Amino acid sequence: MPRLSEVITALENLWPAERAESWDAVGTVVGDPDQEVSRVLFAVDPVQEIVDEAVTLGADLLVTHHPLYLRGTTTVAASTFKGRVVHTLIKNDIALHVAHTNADKADPGVSDALAGALDLRVLGPLVPDPTDPEGRRGLGRVCELDRPVTVRELADRAAARLPATAQGIRVAGDPDAPVRRVAVSGGSGDSLFDDVRAAGVDAFLTADLRHHPVSEARAQHPLALLDAAHWATEWPWCELAAAQLDEISDRHGWGLRVHVSRTVTDPWTAHAASADPSSTTDTTDRRTAPRASSDSDPSGAPN
Repeated sequence: MPRLSEVITALENLWPAERAESWDAVGTVVGDPDQEVSRVLFAVDPVQEIVDEAVTLGADLLVTHHPLYLRGTTTVAASTFKGRVVHTLIKNDIALHVAHTNADKADPGVSDALAGALDLRVLGPLVPDPTDPEGRRGLGRVCELDRPVTVRELADRAAARLPATAQGIRVAGDPDAPVRRVAVSGGSGDSLFDDVRAAGVDAFLTADLRHHPVSEARAQHPLALLDAAHWATEWPWCELAAAQLDEISDRHGWGLRVHVSRTVTDPWTAHAASADPSSTTDTTDRRTAPRASSDSDPSGAPN
């Protein structure tokens, strides 16, 4: 079995910490470099229910996309919810490693996984990384479809292919407008509107879109905007990352058992659709696992 330091070196080669944004907090948060690693769990959020899942699974390493302490802290007391996460990890000899904006910019990265889940062909990064002479790394991806579809059909595809959440997919724009080229960005994407307009795409699929940026973007350009749940747009990366570590493990003969969490950690739990006063409001509970295979092995992707 490899030591944690060896596995972390492999992960840092995939997602070098120096490629993260200056405000980000990536890298190893908890863990003894000399401990042995046999089982790894990938997830989006380092929250208590994911850590409890790692304990039940018998994982030695948890790799998450989101940082545990993005803005720093003065305490890891178990009386705080993040402190309790740290205590649970240490008591159970589980290391925690974070790959956030360095995984967003990677080739392949978070947005490649999102594009792959939607069967979109990637043409290149939406915001190229100036340090990449090949022009393959960067934030977001510009993609094209095999055949034109309507905005409504693209939204339906996203709703079917991404893990189910209470939010589903919101659309701003003409649902019947044709779409040939699409920009995608996993996670919050309304800071990228200028880049999206410059890319000449027909639609932009991302998450966390806010009222005023969307209103202004629609006033400036007939661009269709598709807003998915933040967690759902980044979850496909977990399967991509797990497959990458699996390949490294096979190459080195490590024999790692690599898993992907299907626990839904999107914070929204239900959705009440607006309705005609004469009809009944439908409130649907979406606090269930993604539509996927029944176990946590990374070979089963959401339908």
